[in-house]
Amino acid sequence: MKRKEFLQNVSWGGLLAALGVANYIKASTSSQINTAIKQIGFNHIKTMETKTTTTVLHKADTRGKANHGWLNSHHSFSFANYYNPERMNFGVLRVLNDDVVSAGMGFGTHPHNNMEIISIPLEGDLEHKDSMGTSAVIKQGDIQVMSAGTGILHSEYNANKDREVKFLQIWVVPNEKGVAPRYDQITLNVEDRKNKLQQILSPDADDSGVWIHQNAWFNMTSMEAGKSLDYSLKDPQNNGVYAFVIEGDVSINGQKLERRDGFGLWDVENLEISANSNTEVLLMEIPMNIE
Repeated sequence: MKRKEFLQNVSWGGLLAALGVANYIKASTSSQINTAIKQIGFNHIKTMETKTTTTVLHKADTRGKANHGWLNSHHSFSFANYYNPERMNFGVLRVLNDDVVSAGMGFGTHPHNNMEIISIPLEGDLEHKDSMGTSAVIKQGDIQVMSAGTGILHSEYNANKDREVKFLQIWVVPNEKGVAPRYDQITLNVEDRKNKLQQILSPDADDSGVWIHQNAWFNMTSMEAGKSLDYSLKDPQNNGVYAFVIEGDVSINGQKLERRDGFGLWDVENLEISANSNTEVLLMEIPMNIE
């Protein structure tokens, strides 16, 4: 299936059905859903019965790759033509795409439903339009969130005709389905993350950053070489953390990581983060169980 066709048809239930789990559509309890998920090998989901692995390392060069000319994308988890049964998700973190879009190009109008979609521009300007009438441009320092809920149509284009746009697109499975679609974006002061953690997302509309329908907290930091930080999980009983190194070299709980590496940890309460060079890191604390 081509990327455009995938984007036109993808939804959480639709993806599962496409992979041969039709019973997922009829599942009404968390145990039924988890059973359906396990049938297609969804991994890194914490269960009461099995707590054998507490970390997973995804090196940058092991990610899925898709170069369509106008779009050069790397997938940390299975997406579109990239399917790896060992790389389906990390808890409710379903998609982490590292996208580079050529000047003036982009994704045409396509639908989503029942997914929390977060975009983090790294370079350039990304233009967004949707069926709610939203028209906006996001740039480095902005955080965009879209709760697809009952269904939404949107498009994303490089707003510039003379340079690329680079951004992370992240999908999180919500803890509530059928909500009213919603769009939001904010501009953050990137200086506020220098050698400290800057919260960019939470479950609380009154908290720092944007909010989503999930018990999740995202933080970003830009650390100078030799600096260290600690992160304490908000909900260590239920959550894990997936760290993504945007730039530089860093060690997290003793694991050395390089640019674009991903590292997931669960059954932990604290992270010790040490910068081995000037580095930028995204921390995503998310539930390990899909409800």
